[in-house]
Formats: sequence, C-alpha cells, structure tokens
Amino acid sequence: MVLALKFAESVKQIFKTAELPIEWEEHCVGKEIDPRTNSFLTWESLESVRRNKVGLKGPMATPIGKGPRFLNLTLRTELNLYANVRPCYSLPGYKTRYDDVNLITIRENTEGEYSGLEHQVVRGVVESLKIITRQASLRVAEYTFHYAKAHGRERECLQFTKLTSCKRLMVFSLSWEVAEKYPEIKYEEVVIDNCCMMLVKNPALFDVLVMPNLYGDIISDLCAGLIGGLGLTPSCNIGEGGIALAEAVHGSSPDIAGKDTYVFVWVMVI
Repeated sequence: MVLALKFAESVKQIFKTAELPIEWEEHCVGKEIDPRTNSFLTWESLESVRRNKVGLKGPMATPIGKGPRFLNLTLRTELNLYANVRPCYSLPGYKTRYDDVNLITIRENTEGEYSGLEHQVVRGVVESLKIITRQASLRVAEYTFHYAKAHGRERECLQFTKLTSCKRLMVFSLSWEVAEKYPEIKYEEVVIDNCCMMLVKNPALFDVLVMPNLYGDIISDLCAGLIGGLGLTPSCNIGEGGIALAEAVHGSSPDIAGKDTYVFVWVMVI
C-alpha cells in the first residue's frame, strides 16, 4: 500500500497495532512546482500509485483562487480516478438529527465544472466550460450499478440531474442505458434541487446516488452532515486498471496539525 503524500503518523500506528502486514511507501507534497505535473505533486508520487494500485492520502490544501494547479484535481485527472465513492452511515452511539442513515454517493470525478477550462472573454467577464462526455457518463454509471449489485443495494439507484435548465447535458442522463442491464435494481432520475430538499427531510428515502462532478461534491458533503460531519465519512477514488486511492474527506486543518487532538479512522471496503 502507498501512503501517498504526507499523512498522520497515527494512521500507521493504528495499522501496526492491528498487526496488518502493510509496507508503506511514503511520498510528500513537494516544496516547488514539478513541471511534469504542473503542481506540487511529484511525478514519482503519481507513478507510485500507478505501480502499487492502492493508495491512502492525507488532506492537501491549495490556495483558493491563486497558486498552482489544484492538488486533488491533479490526482484525479493524472490517475484517471473517475468515480468517487462516499458511504454515509449512522454511527451507533453517535446521535444526530437522523437515525439509520445508510446511503452511498458516487460522483463522476474527472469532468464537469472541474475540467479547468476557463478564460476571460473581455474584462469583467470570465467563461468557464462544463465538460460532460458520453464515455465518462457511461463509465461512472457502469461502476455505480456494479457497486449497487455487488453490495446488495437493489432498492434504488438515483441519478441527480438538472435537465430542466441544462437541456443539452442529456449526455449525462444515460444511466438508463446501463440500468437495462440490471433489471433487479430500481432506477430513477431526480432533479437536483428537489433531491436536496428530500435528503434533509428524510434521508431514508435514498440508497445509491450517482451524479456529475460539482453536484457530487455538494451532495456528498450534505450527506456527511446528515451523520455528523465530514470527519465521519470515508472516501475512495476509483480508477481504471484497478487503482483505488482512499482519502480523508475533510480539509487540511493546519490549525490542529501535530497536536494529536482527534483521530477518527474509517475502514472501508470497495
């Protein structure tokens, strides 16, 4: 297993205490931009994940609105980590507003508003392109239905859309093609804003959710709030060729780094 980038020593201690035979290969974020990745991520760290297939990374911070290429985005695009899987389960003994939350969000991880295609049209006007392709849409749909079947989640598979206002983005509304291969799984398409309201009213209505990149970023954080916060949700990025890169969902929290204040470890099987 690769410990991709610098992560808390406590994680290694937990695995050691559990007597799991893991050999760690550590890679840290660089202090200077690597021209091969156009970010602080080194080419060697990316190659390490490709070679080992399994990685665990800690939170990484990039200055908002400035600086080099966004680190997490670099990982997703360079390693083609096309599906981000975030389970949300109510934890026994941890009381929140909701009981028995048990849902999975699967986010397309490489396109949409995060494609990074932006330019200034004229002074005061910036254009950002939202890229949605048939290939990526069908790929994440295939993974979602496979995941649902493999984990016995046959009750419902929802796809979030906003086709009422984005009619030309029908390309992402292709999960019905994949759904035909899985008649045992109920499939529906739901408008994103209505689904947000339904989630906070009764999250028990949902089972497996699949959505484009930006929607997935927002909705998965919303679902984390249903069970207590970002620190209670695991996350794993799935790529082609069997690559799986697990990560913490929460931010880098430099204000508490090194203080051994709080550690929460999720064990997740994809």
